[in-house]
Amino acid sequence: MGPVNWMGVVVAALAALAVAGLWYGPMFGRARLEEVGPGRLGIRRSPARTAVLTAGLLLVTAAMMGHMFARVGAATLAVKWWLYLMMSGGLAIAFVIPALWISYAQQRIGMRLALIDAGFWLAGYLAMGLAFMLMDRWG
Repeated sequence: MGPVNWMGVVVAALAALAVAGLWYGPMFGRARLEEVGPGRLGIRRSPARTAVLTAGLLLVTAAMMGHMFARVGAATLAVKWWLYLMMSGGLAIAFVIPALWISYAQQRIGMRLALIDAGFWLAGYLAMGLAFMLMDRWG
């Protein structure tokens, strides 16, 4: 196992946070609000508190992804660059999105919201994979 690219971890978390800002802001913020209504999803948090919580949890996710890429090794990733996107997207498709949908099904949350949130997790994880790839190649 090679060393974890800790700068890549931070950049990947920031990339996913930027995707979240766009996804739940100008791209799908209104559609999501129409689906859930104001305050319908449990505790109300201030936007700043939500951003801090989101950033912290994305940092944990990025750290685990950094360990995954370190385990594969820099030599392999240098030759097979697509593994960054395949592995990060695969995590979203095979683990995160099914877990999200199982949870949503149990809570009887609608398909529209499930698709919006699933799209974010796929885009966010792909952004993290891309950030690691760019940091490993040029960082």
